Amino acid sequence: MKRKYFQNFNKRKLLLAFADCFMVIVSALIANFVLTAFGTPLGGRAVFKCMVLSAFFCIASMTFCGLYTKMWRYFNIHDYIYCVVGAAAGFTLSYAAFYLMTNTFYPAFSLLHCGITICAICIFRLLFKSAFITLSHNSEKDSGKRTLIVGAGKASELLLNEIKRARLLGEKNASAKYLPVCLVDDDPNKTGKIIEGVTVVGTTADIQRFTEQFAVEQIIFAIPSCPEDKKREILDRCSSTKAAVKVVPFLGDALFTDKPIMGQIRDIRIEDLLGRDPITFDSEEIKNFISGKVCMVTGGGGSIGSELVRQIAKFGPRQVIIVDIYENNAYEIQQELVMEYGKELDLVTLIASVRDYHRMNSIFEQYKPQIVFHAAAHKHVPLMEVSPMEAIKNNVIGTFNTATLAEYHGVEKFVMISTDKAVNPTNVMGASKRCCEMVVQYLAQQENVRTEFVTTRFGNVLGSNGSVIPLFKKQIEKGGPVTVTHPEIIRYFMTIPEAVNLVMEAAAIAHGGEIFVLDMGKPVKIVTLAENLIRMYGKVPGEDIEIKFTGLRPGEKIKEELLMMEEGLQKTKNKLIFIGKQIEIDPATFINELETLKEAALTDNDAAAVQALHNIVPTFTTPEEFNSKELVHSAK
Repeated sequence: MKRKYFQNFNKRKLLLAFADCFMVIVSALIANFVLTAFGTPLGGRAVFKCMVLSAFFCIASMTFCGLYTKMWRYFNIHDYIYCVVGAAAGFTLSYAAFYLMTNTFYPAFSLLHCGITICAICIFRLLFKSAFITLSHNSEKDSGKRTLIVGAGKASELLLNEIKRARLLGEKNASAKYLPVCLVDDDPNKTGKIIEGVTVVGTTADIQRFTEQFAVEQIIFAIPSCPEDKKREILDRCSSTKAAVKVVPFLGDALFTDKPIMGQIRDIRIEDLLGRDPITFDSEEIKNFISGKVCMVTGGGGSIGSELVRQIAKFGPRQVIIVDIYENNAYEIQQELVMEYGKELDLVTLIASVRDYHRMNSIFEQYKPQIVFHAAAHKHVPLMEVSPMEAIKNNVIGTFNTATLAEYHGVEKFVMISTDKAVNPTNVMGASKRCCEMVVQYLAQQENVRTEFVTTRFGNVLGSNGSVIPLFKKQIEKGGPVTVTHPEIIRYFMTIPEAVNLVMEAAAIAHGGEIFVLDMGKPVKIVTLAENLIRMYGKVPGEDIEIKFTGLRPGEKIKEELLMMEEGLQKTKNKLIFIGKQIEIDPATFINELETLKEAALTDNDAAAVQALHNIVPTFTTPEEFNSKELVHSAK
């Protein structure tokens, strides 16, 4: 099969060279015929010599320019320029040789001959390319999806080799998925290179043009080692086309597993567009911290809580205690861990509310946890605006109960999970989480405190319950519209594993009172996120799927923040994790305000509870005031 391919390729090269030779000869006859009209034709012997010399030198010059190594379907403007240059160089050499042989020169004939030949060569290639691609499309309809591959490195070579081998072996499933038609690479030296019969046609800057030119149906991003900023830039270009986009995994995964690279190719994920490197963590330090300890996770059935439980289980804890009020979630993570670890993991699953002080006290007394990860909270902004006392009861009172019990029972470390919405909050949920941070810092500042209290703060978590991604996916799958609250709204994003690893590393390195913040790169416009997700489904935003702006929800900010102005930043040994400076809290004032807040919430007095929350969190402002400032700042 391989020999047959190269035989066919050489035949195509010979055919094109023969066609060029034929056009040189015919052009000479046409040029002489034109000169006949003016009464200055060449003699037959002279025309014959011009034909032979021009044909020889033109073919030689165009071969030197590499015009016969390119496949016709891949000809672009640069190749046509090479045709002009190659043919002109060939004619210059041929007429120089003719002059040396005969000591005569025919300028009018030479210019006509050269001009007609160049036009004929370019027009022939243009017409042939159009006809060839049309025929190719018809013959390749059942041969697989037309695929553009980004990258001309090792990963692409391995992938193309696998696709070729699958085709040679007649594996219909593999060949039906991929029909590589071109490669792009940002190394200009690779342009024109042929890898396993597929040509590198240009750089990633022209992905849109090549996608249209070659009728590409899907794009495979095959640069596993590409820096994240560059990767996002290229994937944005890919997503702007109508082609589906897939990515090749990290090359090490491809090399050290038995699974073929084709089987590891996956759809692009929204986290591929975050625009920063994935966060790396010190697993050894986390292992030393978790190993042999009794670890309790409140809200252990939720998105963050369940992932915390999964990660903790990997590091050899003595016991894992899941505490959650929602039995379905608690049951699901319990069964998942039982199936994975069996009796190797000492797992306890308890249904309880952090609001219930006596129930939580009995849990601390019975199981004596050494590390507590507090993930239990109400987090839906619009819902908490309608029921503010529930946010205060669950978030603030629940945190106070759990944290004070942790100190009372001598827990080694208490890690509270917070949110960027706690910074200069504009809604009840964010203000309640800021109050939770203050509770934790208040306890950390007490004298002779035995427990190390720490807070972790991060942005929106991709794929978590209530995040925009699952909602957008459902809306796209239903045909739209995709609803975005405001065209200017932006958010920080991170993945669930990143969020959980932040929590665990913070717990490992904490000494008490810190607020750990993750550097999550640049914030992302929600409308851009929606557009990218629509394109990932192979659809066009605004055409196939409508994007509808519904207006800001109650309590919603245009832009989230990760640090308050007074907190500052302190580096840790992990360059992407920072510590916010502790804020001194006056104990007497704070406890009095907290008692007022608690009483208002327990009596279901919404107005009094919200006012008490404003008093205890002085940075709590209205969304209208905050957003008007942000929009003015954005306009500038």
